[in-house]
Amino acid sequence: MKKILKILAYILLVILILALVAAGWYLYKAVPVGTGYVAKYMCTAAFVADRNPDAVFEEIKPINPLAYIISWEVNREDGIVTASALGKHDTALYRPDCGCTLARSATVKKLRQQSFFEHVKAQKLMERSTEPWPQGNGPVEAPALYGIDPQRLTKVIDAAFSEPYEDKERNTMAALVVYDGHLIAERYAPELSPDQPLLGWSMSKSVTNALVGVQVGKGWLSLDDRAPVPEWESGDPRHDITLDQLLRMSSGLDFQEVYQPLYDATNMLYKSADFAAYAAGKSPAYPPDSMFSYSSGTANIIARMVRHRAEEHYDHYYRFLYEDFFHRIGMTSVIFEPDPSGTFVGSSYCSATPRDWARFGQLYLQDGVWEGERILPEGWVRYSTTPTPTASRGQYGVLWWLNAGSPDNAEQRRWPDVPQDAFAAEGYLGQFVIVLPSKKLVLVRFGATVDFSAWSNNEFVKNIVEILPEG
Repeated sequence: MKKILKILAYILLVILILALVAAGWYLYKAVPVGTGYVAKYMCTAAFVADRNPDAVFEEIKPINPLAYIISWEVNREDGIVTASALGKHDTALYRPDCGCTLARSATVKKLRQQSFFEHVKAQKLMERSTEPWPQGNGPVEAPALYGIDPQRLTKVIDAAFSEPYEDKERNTMAALVVYDGHLIAERYAPELSPDQPLLGWSMSKSVTNALVGVQVGKGWLSLDDRAPVPEWESGDPRHDITLDQLLRMSSGLDFQEVYQPLYDATNMLYKSADFAAYAAGKSPAYPPDSMFSYSSGTANIIARMVRHRAEEHYDHYYRFLYEDFFHRIGMTSVIFEPDPSGTFVGSSYCSATPRDWARFGQLYLQDGVWEGERILPEGWVRYSTTPTPTASRGQYGVLWWLNAGSPDNAEQRRWPDVPQDAFAAEGYLGQFVIVLPSKKLVLVRFGATVDFSAWSNNEFVKNIVEILPEG
């Protein structure tokens, strides 16, 4: 009996040692993701959005379990945020014209030497006239002028900011309603104001769609040509992947869109120095155009293409982003942050005021035309909102989410009670710009929603649609 107990004790000891080794290995791999996330997120919130860092860190805790062992410091004088845990340190640097970047491989000194954003007009809020939105920054217009009951509209907005649950929070930060080109409702959480650029996370992908559209219109990029990816030379199995397949998330690349340590999405965003190179290095998992697979890596490969084409025409390629797109539609608050290599992070890091995000949605509602000038090529919005064949529920187009439903059952939609023509830019933690052409409607919502059972896009949009005038 004693011999058996000794064997069992030995086995338990081995199991304990293996568990400790595994836990240590996991922490060794995971902590740089945790410190990188905190440094980058805190930097963007503190310097781009000008938010209270202590309040922001409270938002991070439910998202990032490692936050409880991470210490951080915001150095406003030097524009630096540091995060540390278990001997690991990460630093994010703020530069006014391009926001925050993790000093990953590139030191802070080297980041300060980069010049790709020079000669871009400082992205402070430009003074606008008091004309109504979108031409100016005038006050919200009275909804009754456009046939909408103001009390019913207020009730819907109140519900969006309410907290009806004891065990989960909506944390709505901003909500805007644009009807027929008029801003008729706008509200912010108490700690926010209309002048603070907010991070759109994956809404950035839809902005990348627009930048590609501008270059396609100029003839700089072609959808059906093979994607100009330097890692995919002749003979490489990925050589013939087209730009269209990348845009439709149907490239076949083996990229794990999981937001936990040790997966591709977080390794790319918080451990990599060149996000596009990281994603382009992924092997093919299945033939192109055979499966829809949502991928932030794909968006960053596309962003690098946009950069390379812009560099053929500009000495400082960020001028393309602002002069050829953002400023043409009055989006003067935008900060599109780059990775350490200097490529804007097309998957995740675009910030703008909610009013500017609404301008972005309005551009697509207007078929890419702004004040009589065509910004996006003719047919681009139709192309962008056509379901990709590999998205079985008609849920995705070209870097935009759709509400099309499956070909055989339109009721199997992402938002069952919302018109079928709706499409949306959506981001992590509940950010969205949703466009409903049939209702002449653009909706913007920002939040820090961790538990999505607390918030329903379907319900919010349905409640707005129900109070619109008939016809």
